[in-house]
Order: sequence, then C-alpha cells, then structure tokens
Amino acid sequence: MDFGLFYFANDNEDVSDRYRLLIEGAKFADTHDFASVWTPERHFHAFGGLYPNPAVTGAAVAAVTERVAVRAGSVVAPLHHPVRVAEEWSIVDNLSKGRVGIAFASGWHAADFLLRPEGYATRRSGLIDTVKSIRSLWRREPASYVDGAGESVEVTVFPPPVQSELPVWLTSAGNPQTFREAGKMGAGVLTHLLGQGVDVLEKRIAEYRQSFRDHHDASEGDGHVALMLHTFIGSDRETVRETVRAPFSKYLASSFDLVIHAARAAGENAVALDLNTMTQSDIDFMVGQAFDRYFQTSGMFGTVEDALQVCEKLYEIGVDEIACLIDFGVDTDDVLNSLVHLDELRQAWQEREQGR
Repeated sequence: MDFGLFYFANDNEDVSDRYRLLIEGAKFADTHDFASVWTPERHFHAFGGLYPNPAVTGAAVAAVTERVAVRAGSVVAPLHHPVRVAEEWSIVDNLSKGRVGIAFASGWHAADFLLRPEGYATRRSGLIDTVKSIRSLWRREPASYVDGAGESVEVTVFPPPVQSELPVWLTSAGNPQTFREAGKMGAGVLTHLLGQGVDVLEKRIAEYRQSFRDHHDASEGDGHVALMLHTFIGSDRETVRETVRAPFSKYLASSFDLVIHAARAAGENAVALDLNTMTQSDIDFMVGQAFDRYFQTSGMFGTVEDALQVCEKLYEIGVDEIACLIDFGVDTDDVLNSLVHLDELRQAWQEREQGR
C-alpha cells in the first residue's frame, strides 16, 4: 500500500504564499519515496478554491520534483473539451518526463457548469465518453471535430505525451455504478469516506475488483484503489487533536453548504437541511459531530501507532494507496513539520509489509 499527498485547501485566509505547502510538501514527497501528489479541480467557492486547474498546479509540482507521480484528483471531464485536457496534460507529462495520471469526475454543482452549460444534463454519460476520447487522443489516434467554419477536421494532439498510455482513475463518492464502470474501463478508483464508512467501501472495492476481472485479462491485474484521507500525524495523539481541532472544524464548516448541495443533487436526506435557517449553535453542533467522526473513524490522526491501525483496516479491504489530505487549515509550518512523522508511518508500514 502506497502513500501520497492530496491537496484540497480552503482559501479563506489572506495569505501571501498560498502555494508554499503544495510546493514544499511535493518536494518532501519526492525525496522521501511517496508515491504521488494530487491536486483537484474546484471552482467558484473558497472550499478547494486554490485549485481551479490541476494541470497548472501539476505543472508546478512537475517542475520541482523528479520522481513522484503528478496526478489530478480530479478533472471534471464534462466541463472540458477532450482535446484541451489531452493537450494540457501532455505538456505536464513532458515536463515531468512521464509521471502524470488523472482522476476524472462527472461534477455535481450546477454553478461549475457555467463553464460549459451543455455538459450538465449529460454529465454522467459525458464523463465516460470524455475519458474514452482523452485516452484515444493520448495514444495519438486521430480524432475528427467540427471547426469554426463548420467543417470536419481531423486532429492529433501536440506535444506527444511521454507515456504511451494515460494512467486514469474515476472519482467516486460511493456510487456502486461508478466503481463498476471504473472496473469495466480498466481505470482505477479515487474515493473518500465522506459519505461511506469502511464497511461500505469494502463492498464497493469488491464490486470494483470483480468488474475489473470480468472485463480484463488476468495479466492486467485487478485495478488500483486510492483513498483520500484527512491526515495529520504527530508524536502525541492529544496534542494532534488540539492542533487540528480549530482549523479542521473551520474547514468542515466551510464545506457544509457544498456537502448539502451535493446531497440534494443525489436525493439524500440532507435535502431537509438549510444553513440559512440554522442557528449558530446548530451549526457548531454539526461541526463538532463531524470533527469527532473524522478524528476517530474517517481520517488518519494521531501517532504513527494510531495510524498503523488505520492502515491495517484499509489494507484488509483492498485499498492500494492512501492519498493523505494534509491541507485543511493547520498552520503551514506545523504541517510541514508533521511530514517527518508521516514518513515514519510510511517506513513503518513498508517494514510491516516486507515482514508479512
């Protein structure tokens, strides 16, 4: 099981160096045998707002690293023309000398689709179609599109990418159909514990593996599951709790309106919630409940020994990589200093695996 760094900052602070944690964290990951650095695509909201274009942040990571994989987590496929995605990421593949990978998502917030309104209604099918087109373009297969004069033109992407095949994941919040579709496509899965527990994730992974095996030769393996997990490791569990409590609570509060919107879009019970009608004490209660859940069961917080217990559970259910989300409001220096402990965890897990 590998370890990567995942970024999803809440941009609500007046800071002069917003990307210091990204760059310095990427350098650390690169020199300490971490597998990957992931940056997302988010639009028009402070939550995740540092990352409207993962190709740009990916290029920055590529420029300051030599070995670590440079990944998007995720590109919202229906927002973009497939040629544009293939072109941008081919540049990053060249800058990184063949280290890119992309997790693709369907998108869910209607406001995001002001960038491409026609993609909203068909965003789920559009995800699959766009990914197929991008993979084909990546292989340098010519594709026909209609130009400004209404004529059909055949194009090939430039510059040619370094990798012959683009490593691809589908992002899923727990929808079993997405897990099965990823297996059918021969793609990996990028997921999280926001709307699903470890027990549910275990079932989804099993369905994904079966779908992968049903549609692909055994020589191709059975896929790759990356789990995004909020992470902060230190030398004392209670010190970690107090270090992350205030910033992480603020981070969670900033996400509530988006989480409720997503639940409404999915037809879930949160449709009954309305932040505009809730008192501050109600919101504080919700934040407190969410913090406790993440700290105890849905994140990776505490000491190396605490985290090893989490790793064991995730290994047992089939997780291939923990994408450690490290930027949720904790002071940048504190996070960078904590990476030493995260690396201790990585090494301890590696030793445990070698001893199996």
